[in-house]
Amino acid sequence: MIARLCGTIVSKTIDQVIVDVNGVGYQVSVPLSSFYQLEENHAATLQIYTHVRADALQLFGFQTLDEKQMFILLLSISGIGPKVALNILSHMDCHALHDCLIQEDAKRLATLPGIGKKTAERLILELREKVRKLYPNQPQASEAAQNAPSLSNHHDDALSALINLGYKEKQASAALARLTSEFSSMEEMLKAALKQLSQ
Repeated sequence: MIARLCGTIVSKTIDQVIVDVNGVGYQVSVPLSSFYQLEENHAATLQIYTHVRADALQLFGFQTLDEKQMFILLLSISGIGPKVALNILSHMDCHALHDCLIQEDAKRLATLPGIGKKTAERLILELREKVRKLYPNQPQASEAAQNAPSLSNHHDDALSALINLGYKEKQASAALARLTSEFSSMEEMLKAALKQLSQ
């Protein structure tokens, strides 16, 4: 079972990279957050989840153990396979996902591609206590987190604005997901996202 790869990124497409490790190229599926940070011809270390099926062996790579652990938790939910789990982490980083689960924010979870209202509620029901145990030291609902509806509105408005500017939804969502600051207005969030997209 492959658990970690250290090598050079020799090529990448929107959802996967090829990692050369001592002359062997491993095809690894990655979330968008990792895709935008990994650079071709640069060294990288990826935490690997090996998914074995009857007809295939797939590698899923993450830049942090937190991401990998959250991915594994998502796989424990009936009806969520590796592609859906990867898609969730492409549109929401594991710490934001942790907050949504702890705060029982089904509305925000339901906005993720491939996740409807019923699946969002099931995620909360089955994972809320598990993520508490997995991240015991992570701060719980802070004042900023309690204002999540307004921040979520900024996010939705900024996403809409980026799409209107000609960016694809996946590209725009990934740029917004990489933002770590808090924004008092949609305009600030949009400017920061545009800066990310121009890099």
